[in-house]
Amino acid sequence: MTDDTSPNVDTEATAVETDSDTLEDRVEAALRAVRDPDADVNVFEAGLVESITIEDDAVTVEAAVTEFDDANAQVVMRAMLQALRDVPGVESAHVEPVAPSSADMTAGVHGFDTVIAVASAKGGVGKSTVATGLACGLAADRETGLFDADIHGPNVPTLLDIDGPIRSADDGSPLPAVASGQNADLDVMSVGLMETGAPLAWRGAMAHDALTELYEDTAWHADDTLVLDLPPGTGDVVLTTLQEVPVDGVVVVTTPFPASLKDTARSVELFRDNGVPVLGVVVNMGSFDCPSCGDSHPLFPEGSPGETLSAPLLAELPFSPALQETPEPGTPHDSMAELADAVADAAETAWDVTVPDESLDLRGDTPEKRKERVSERFTSLESGAQFTLVSDRDPTPVREFLATLSDCRPDELADLQVERQTPNDWVLSVTVP
Repeated sequence: MTDDTSPNVDTEATAVETDSDTLEDRVEAALRAVRDPDADVNVFEAGLVESITIEDDAVTVEAAVTEFDDANAQVVMRAMLQALRDVPGVESAHVEPVAPSSADMTAGVHGFDTVIAVASAKGGVGKSTVATGLACGLAADRETGLFDADIHGPNVPTLLDIDGPIRSADDGSPLPAVASGQNADLDVMSVGLMETGAPLAWRGAMAHDALTELYEDTAWHADDTLVLDLPPGTGDVVLTTLQEVPVDGVVVVTTPFPASLKDTARSVELFRDNGVPVLGVVVNMGSFDCPSCGDSHPLFPEGSPGETLSAPLLAELPFSPALQETPEPGTPHDSMAELADAVADAAETAWDVTVPDESLDLRGDTPEKRKERVSERFTSLESGAQFTLVSDRDPTPVREFLATLSDCRPDELADLQVERQTPNDWVLSVTVP
C-alpha cells in the first residue's frame, strides 16, 4: 500500500476547487490528470482505477497495477497519491494495488442488449470512421462498447487516439481500453491494442480462434450496445462473426462509386441470407464542399445509391475534414449524432414487417396451401385493387401464376414489386389487371 508518507512525484495532476464541486468530483478530476506510463492515456482510460472510496476527508483508491513491473507500479501509485494529496478537502490518502475484478462486468458480446455490426464490401470507404463515430454517438445516451474486429487493419485505436496494451482482470479476462469524453466513456477492444502489435498475418483457424476468444471472454464495463467494426468484404472474420455473435443488425458503408455500389448490393444480400437484418446504408464521401467557392461538388456523379441498393439510406456523409478529427464519446459530430439516432431507431424495428392489414400471410404454409390461398384471394379482387402477400421465401416466381390467373402475360404485371423486409420476410404487391 502507498500512503501519504510516500515521496512526491512530479505529475500533471491538478485540482481546481469551485463552489459547485463535490469532493468526489475533485478527486476524479485530479486522477484524470495522471497518465499511464505505458500509454498516453489517463488512469481511467487505461482501466487502472478499480475503485474509489471516500469517507469524510479520507480517500482510498484501489489501483489495478498488478500487470506492471514493480518500478512502474510504484510510479503510477505515487503519481495517483500525489494527485489526491493536492485535492482541497482531502486530509488522508491511500492507494492500494489490486487485480482488476470482472465480477460486475459484462461477460462477452452475448451480454449486450444490442449488437450492431458495421461492414463494407470494399476497404477505403470510411467504414471504421463511421463505426467509431456511430459508437461515440450512441455513447451519448447508453452504455456502449466498440469492438474492432478488423484484425488485418485495426484502425480504431488510431481514430480514437488511444493506446494499449490491453490488460487482464483477476480471472484472466481481457479488459477493454476506455476512451473518455466530457459526457461519456466508450469501451474499446481491438487487436491493435495488444502489446506486441496487430497480428497482420493471421489466417483461417488462427483468426477464428483469436476472435472467438475475444468475443467470449472480454469483460466489458458497458452492457447496452456493442458496435462491431468488421473487416471489409465477406471473408473468414465476417462469417465467423455472423456465426458466433448475436448480431441484431448491420450498417453497410459505401461510396457512391458505381463499382462500390454493385459490390455493396451483393454484401447486403449476403447478410440477409445469413439471417442478419440490414438496418441501412451509409453513403460516405459523396460530395465535397469547396472552401474557396462554397459550392458542393459530387465526387462520384454517376453513382445512384437509391437505384442500386435495396436497403434504407441512413445517412449521406460528405468528404469533410471535420469527420476526420478525433471523435469524442458522447459528443460526436452532428452528422454522426443523427446517424446514431437513425441506427437506434432502425434496430428497434429491424424485424418488423410493414404491410397492409388485408395482406395475405403465407408464412408457414405448404406449397399446395400457398397456391390455393393465392388463387382464392387474387381472383376475389376487382380490377385495379391492390394484392399484397407476405412470404417466408422469395415470392418472385408467383408472377407467372398471377399472370395465368389474370389471363395475361407476366410482363403485363408491370407494377409487381418484391421487397425483402427482413432476412426471413418478403412482401409482394401488385395491382390486379
